[in-house]
Parts: sequence; structure tokens; C-alpha cells
Amino acid sequence: MAGRTDFTGRGHERIMMDWDRWQEIYYTLSQHKLRTVLTSLGVFWGIFMLVVLLGAARGLENGVIGGFGGQTNTVIIWSGSRTQLPYKGMPLGRRITIRDGDLESIRQLSELGMSSSNNEMGGWQVNQYVVSRNGVGSFSTIGIEPDSLKLSGHIMLQGRFINEYDFSERRKVVVIGDAVKEILFEPGEDVIGQKLEIGSVNFVVIGIFTSNSNNPSETEQIFMANSTLRTTFNQLGWIGHIKIAPVGGVHAAELEEKARAIIMENHKVHPEDSGTLGSYNMQNEYDKVLGLFLGMKLFSWVVAIGTIVAGAIGVGNIMLIVVKERTREIGVHKALGATPWNVVSTILLETLVLTSIAGYSGLVCGVFLLEGLSTLMEASTDTGMFGKPEIDFLTAGAALLTMIMAGVGAAILPAMKAAGVDPIVALQDE
Repeated sequence: MAGRTDFTGRGHERIMMDWDRWQEIYYTLSQHKLRTVLTSLGVFWGIFMLVVLLGAARGLENGVIGGFGGQTNTVIIWSGSRTQLPYKGMPLGRRITIRDGDLESIRQLSELGMSSSNNEMGGWQVNQYVVSRNGVGSFSTIGIEPDSLKLSGHIMLQGRFINEYDFSERRKVVVIGDAVKEILFEPGEDVIGQKLEIGSVNFVVIGIFTSNSNNPSETEQIFMANSTLRTTFNQLGWIGHIKIAPVGGVHAAELEEKARAIIMENHKVHPEDSGTLGSYNMQNEYDKVLGLFLGMKLFSWVVAIGTIVAGAIGVGNIMLIVVKERTREIGVHKALGATPWNVVSTILLETLVLTSIAGYSGLVCGVFLLEGLSTLMEASTDTGMFGKPEIDFLTAGAALLTMIMAGVGAAILPAMKAAGVDPIVALQDE
């Protein structure tokens, strides 16, 4: 062993020192294959588990957040139960109906960014019989306003969405989901401009949309201007529900509170009679989801870091054994003029090589596993709540660097112990 590494550091021999040191590291690791594999396994498993846990958590997060359809601050308000408290001379037991004046009052709020009135033919989630030239089907038919495209997070695939002219002129035009297209029309058929019969009234298809969420039922809908639906199908006296979203920098809860207060004041409802109006705030739910997944990420890091620390401790223990086994060899090096730094750097470099190779292998295997799962999920039509598992480059790099630093840090004590070896005592070691 003494002949392989020159620690004297003189002249051109310094150039050969690094090569000889690499040879020594290779020789040491290859001579103790089982010990090397077992030590590497702890490091490998720590990085592998971190990548898989974070990737799986991100996949679940992608799936759940995908259910929001890309719009995370929409507020929906509808008529709720009858009034339970008398207020301003009005009796209890009244049913509150949202009207045009309520929406117009809400549109005066500075916090409002987008809004849409919504009515449904036949009532909430009641499908209508729809006839095309080549097919028939039963679908939910909803009256909306132009902002509804962004409020719902839908994506146009072909044609256009309902615009202000459709609404103001009460045009008999519709936008259909891609699932409706598949049922009512032939494959490859040009749908734009085709007619649909809804409630014995003809409408022209002007666009096809798809949902940005993981809810397939959202593409089984037909949209028309709400002004058209209400006048054509006799729903002028009320608004089924309203969708609103705040401007940037305003939380949806603030807009929801003010919008509810306006409707309740317009209809003389007691401020504490909360059940009179029903509402759903996407941003509140979105915030809860983000908090949940933040906790999952922290848990994943705690578990993985615990594994990493265990791996680092294993590396430190192994290096202590290595130093003990090589006491005589280290003594020979020091007798030939090796400095304490020469000895320390050799031990640390050996640890660095071991942890780097094992950690990088764990990282690569973890990423390959996530990519394989991602490919399988893309080929599957039903992945439930799970989305695409993934891990970003910075997180993966930080995990690998953490593992390497932990391993090298654990090797400092054995390296210092090696540097303190007395050459005379070491040469007498058996």
C-alpha cells in the first residue's frame, strides 16, 4: 500500500500524487466489495426515497389541483334555505331569489374582477334532450356570460366562446364540450356551423371546448348566452347562480363576504341568517390543499433526511473501521513525509467518491421510476386523484448535495483520527 501513494509532495511527483491517490481509492473500495456495497446502499436508499416521496406527493398535488380546472379563486353563490330570522319588518320563511339587480350591485365592487350569471334549463344538473343531424343525447344546458370561460377554467379546442355580442343580441348559438361532439357528430365531421335542436329550438354550434380539470362530466355540457336561455325558455325572473372572481391581490373570501352582504341587504335578510344563501369559495379550498401538500412535503423531507442521516452515520462508522484497518499503512505514509492534510484529504476524497456515486445512482433510479409511472399514467384513462409525478431539478440537486455533505461531514472524525496516528506506534501495529 505504501508504494501506491506518494505523500511527500516534491517536484513532478505532485503531478503523479493525484493519480496514485485515485488508484488507491479504487483499490480500497474494490478490495472490500461487500462493505462498499452495504455502505453505498444506505446513501442510495436515502436519495431514492426522497425523490420517490417528493415525486409522489407532487403527483397527488397535481391531480388534486387539476380538479380546480386552473381557476382557483372563483366564488359561486346561489339561493339557499328559507329565511330563519325576521328582519326590517319582513317575516321569516321567505325564499330568496338572486336577481339581475343583485348582480349589478355586486359589479360595482372594486374587488370584483370577473362575473357571470348562470341559469340551467330544467333546473340544477337536469339534462336536456338534444338532437343533431346524425345523433341524439341528453346533456346539461347552461346559460352563461363571456367571463364564464375564465371562471370555469375551460379551454377552447375549436371555434370561439360566447362573446358580448352573443349576449347582448341574444343570439341562438352554443358552445359544446368535446364529449358532446363525440356523441352527436360523426368522427372527423366539421361541427362548426352545424345545428342542434334544444327544447324544440334550433341553435348553431360556434365552438368546442374541453375541461382543464380532471372531471370528465364537465365536457358533457352545452353553453349558450344566458340572455338567450332566459328569454327563450322563460327564466327572466331569476338567476340560478352567479360566479365571481376577485381582482389580483384580493382574496376571494373578501369578495364573497361583500357579495353576500349586498344580496342579503337587497332582500332584507338578517346579517346572521347565513343559510339563506349558499356559496362555495374555491380559494379557501385551494388554500387548504396547498397547506396539506406543504405538510406532505415537509414529512417527505423529514423521512428522507432521517434516512440520509442514517446513511451518513453508516459512512462514518465504516470509515472508522477503514482507518483502524489501515493504521500501519497510514503510519508508513507519515514516516515517508505525508502531512496530516494529506491523510485527511485522502480519507475525505474516498468518502466523497463513495457518497457521490451512490447518491447519484439513487437520484437516477428515483427519477427513472417517476418517469415510468408518469408514462403509465399518461396511457391510463383513469388515474383517480393522482396526476403526473415529478420532481424539479433544484430539489433533486439539493437532495444530492445534502447527502454528499452529510457523508463527508461524517467522515471528518475518522479522517482526523487518521491524521493523528503516531508513525512509530502505527508501524508496530499488527
